[in-house]
Amino acid sequence: MNRKIKVLIVDDSVSVQNVLQGILTNDPEIEVIGTASNPYEAVAKIAEILPDVITLDIEMPRMDGITFLRKLMKQHPIPVVVISSVVGEGSYNGIQALKLGASEIITKPRLSSPKEFEEYSIRIVDAIKASAQTIHIPKKSQKKEDIPINNGDSSSADNQNNDQISDKLILIGASTGGTEVISKILKGLRNDLPGILIVQHMPGEFTKAFANRLNMECNLQVKEAEQDDVIKRGYAYIANGFHHLSVVRENGKYKCKLEMSELVNRHRPSVDVLFKSASKFQGKDITAILLTGMGSDGAKGLLELYKIDARTFAQDEQSSVIFGMPNEAIKLNAAKMIGNPDELIVWLNTIFQ
Repeated sequence: MNRKIKVLIVDDSVSVQNVLQGILTNDPEIEVIGTASNPYEAVAKIAEILPDVITLDIEMPRMDGITFLRKLMKQHPIPVVVISSVVGEGSYNGIQALKLGASEIITKPRLSSPKEFEEYSIRIVDAIKASAQTIHIPKKSQKKEDIPINNGDSSSADNQNNDQISDKLILIGASTGGTEVISKILKGLRNDLPGILIVQHMPGEFTKAFANRLNMECNLQVKEAEQDDVIKRGYAYIANGFHHLSVVRENGKYKCKLEMSELVNRHRPSVDVLFKSASKFQGKDITAILLTGMGSDGAKGLLELYKIDARTFAQDEQSSVIFGMPNEAIKLNAAKMIGNPDELIVWLNTIFQ
C-alpha cells in the first residue's frame, strides 16, 4: 500500500490501548488514528475518520464486541481484527467472531518475556496488514444446486471406516479467510477420505474451539491434533496453534508430531513445516492444498511436494480473501491444479474412490 493503514483501536482497557498503540506505531506502514473504550465511542470515531482496520476487544461495557461486530458487518463492513483475552467460553466467542466476518483473531499481547512479546507484536502487525488487504466476497444464496454434495452418509456409514489407519494424507494450509473456507470444504467431503491435516494460522487459545465447532458441523471427525495422534481415515486434525504440526511415519502408521520451536515464515504453526515434513514420503500418497492467506507460507513446501509428484492444489484469485499464499505457490509452478473451494470438494470426493 502507498499510504499508511489507518487503524482504530477499540478496547476498554487504557493499558491495552497503550500497548497496542506502541506496537502498531512502530511499523512505518501503520497509523493509529484513534482509540475507543466501547462500541459507542467507536461509532463516533468512525464517523470522523473512516479506518482501514479496526481492532476489537470482545468483553467491553455497554455493548459487547460480538454484538458490535454483527451490527458493523451489516451496516458498514470494515476489516476487523479481534484482539481479546481468552477466559473459558471466550475462545468460542472468538470463533463466533470469525463466523460473523472478523478477518483475524489473536490474543492480547503478553508481557511475560521479551521473546513472547516480540512474537505477539509480529502477529498483531501481520494481522493488521492482512486485514487491510482483504477482499469482501459476497456469499451466494444457497440454492440446492449451489451447495456441494457430501457423498458420505453419516447415518449409515460403517463406523469401522473412521477407525481405519490412513495410508494416504490430505494436507491443507490457510491463513486470513481460511476458517470459513475450511469449514465449507470439510462440510462437503465424504467421511471415508484419507486423514486430513490442517494448518490454519490461529492462536493456540482458539484452535480447540475451532476444531470442536467443525466437528459439530461435519460428517468427518474433527479434532485438535495431539502429540502422536495416529492419522485415521475419516478424521481431520487441526494444528494446535501453540505448536508446529508435522507428520511422521512410525511402524507403518502416519502420526502427528507437535513442536514448540521458532516461528517459520513469521508463523507457528507454519504450513511449510507441515508440507515439508510430508515431502519424504511417496508423492502418490500425498494431496496438498494451499488456500487463502497473506504472505508465502506453504508455497515452498507445496513446491517440494510437487517435485515428488504429489497432487497439489492452490485456491484461485477470485475465491481467495487474500491471494497471497496460493499466488506465491502458483508463481513457483507448484500447483498442478488451481480452482475454487467448490471445485476442490468435487475433486477430493472423486479422486479417492
